[in-house]
Amino acid sequence: MSVIAKPALELARQVRDREVSPVELLEAHIARIEQVNPAINAVVEKRYEAAREEARAAERAVGAKGAKLGPLHGVPCTVKEFLAVEGLKQTGGLYIRRDHVARRNATVVDRLRGAGAIVMGTTNAPEGGLWHETHNRVYGRTANPHDLYRTSGGSSGGEGAIVAAGGSPFGIGSDVGGSIRIPSAFCGIFGHKPTHGLIPNTGHFPEAPPEPYMAVGPMTRSARDLMPLLRVLAGPDGEDPHARQWGLGDPDAVDLSGLTVYPVPTNGQASVAKHMRGAVMDAATALQNRGARVRELEVGKLKHAFTIWATLMSDLGIAYDQLVTDGGVVPLRTEFRRWAQGRSRHTGAVLAMIALERALHRLPDQTERMRRMASELQSELEVALGDRGVLLHPPFSRVAPHHRQIGIGNPADAGVTAVFNILQFPVTVAPVGQHDGVPTAVQIIGRRGNDHLTIAAAMALEDAFGGWSVVEPRRGRRPRLALA
Repeated sequence: MSVIAKPALELARQVRDREVSPVELLEAHIARIEQVNPAINAVVEKRYEAAREEARAAERAVGAKGAKLGPLHGVPCTVKEFLAVEGLKQTGGLYIRRDHVARRNATVVDRLRGAGAIVMGTTNAPEGGLWHETHNRVYGRTANPHDLYRTSGGSSGGEGAIVAAGGSPFGIGSDVGGSIRIPSAFCGIFGHKPTHGLIPNTGHFPEAPPEPYMAVGPMTRSARDLMPLLRVLAGPDGEDPHARQWGLGDPDAVDLSGLTVYPVPTNGQASVAKHMRGAVMDAATALQNRGARVRELEVGKLKHAFTIWATLMSDLGIAYDQLVTDGGVVPLRTEFRRWAQGRSRHTGAVLAMIALERALHRLPDQTERMRRMASELQSELEVALGDRGVLLHPPFSRVAPHHRQIGIGNPADAGVTAVFNILQFPVTVAPVGQHDGVPTAVQIIGRRGNDHLTIAAAMALEDAFGGWSVVEPRRGRRPRLALA
């Protein structure tokens, strides 16, 4: 099997056993990036020459007597452009930061390199991050390799696309409302939003919210790579105030016969399509066939999922237009006119989000009510799930939409992922099939600290459904509706 089709930990083993050299491994992935990137526009900043030097050093270390090799020794990877890589641009997708260069590494980048990984470059994300399609005025739009007419999701859409296309063995994304999970689902790979506080957010731009709603996590070819990567990345760094020590269990030690599975195919607020509800039930059946118990669970407060997230995010004191203008205010009418003429430095999605944010501020204040409801929902679900339960839920209302169409429909659709950021639960995304030529997937949710349980379920679903395979970028059917 070609190295561009193998999981990261298998590649690390091959490097240690001298079945493949770090240099060969790196060059194969650089060649794959150069082959697919013109079509998908996923990798936006490259550090190939520095990576080559590191690969040569890694190769020498393999043959050195007494050398201690890290768990990712010689394995190449990519990271989301929002995470600082020293010497590379870190724009956050903002035109005003188009020339900003990171002067130090994010904590997670230092930890990857300390484990022996080699960073090839950084990947595309939306302007400012708070949108579920990857597009900005600095780097342009990222396409889904399964169908170039469709979105790869966001905000870690570049990572989802390049991992799916075989250009990177794994990537690191970040998630404040679904930004690891939606791209993983749309692109047919595995992604994990960890228990909040498990991995430091230090070195991320935009800065993490003052409340612990954002999480950094891995995006991989195989579910079996997720826990080893968490072990590399986890633990306080003395800088992120929310980072804390969480115990990490062993997914391989999980007995599925003791697992209780609660399929919740819709939350009562989102407009979840039949094929996505079916994917949830297919996943439940697959786990049941492995010995798990399937039970019903009524969670009435989930019908407020989007409202909880949107209300509490809007209460953070961080105005989106201040973020994208470096402290200024976006003149919406003027910018919408410029956008219609193709002259705005902001994307239409950002202008829509600013308009939504301002509209929310004009509504009656629901902050305390939503905060109380979130606390009650967190407690209810933690009691219901316990130490041996997982909830199955759609990662979006439908499969990857065509470009510029993800915002069409029910705004509450984003709540199927976003509410779990407020609840701070670990969530793993696993592909379980296809619909209309693109992947279907499921979210696996556990109580805080039970990352190993959600990953164990994802490993079982990988066995049942076949998991990821290398995607050759292709065009599907041209969309009927083409928006500017």
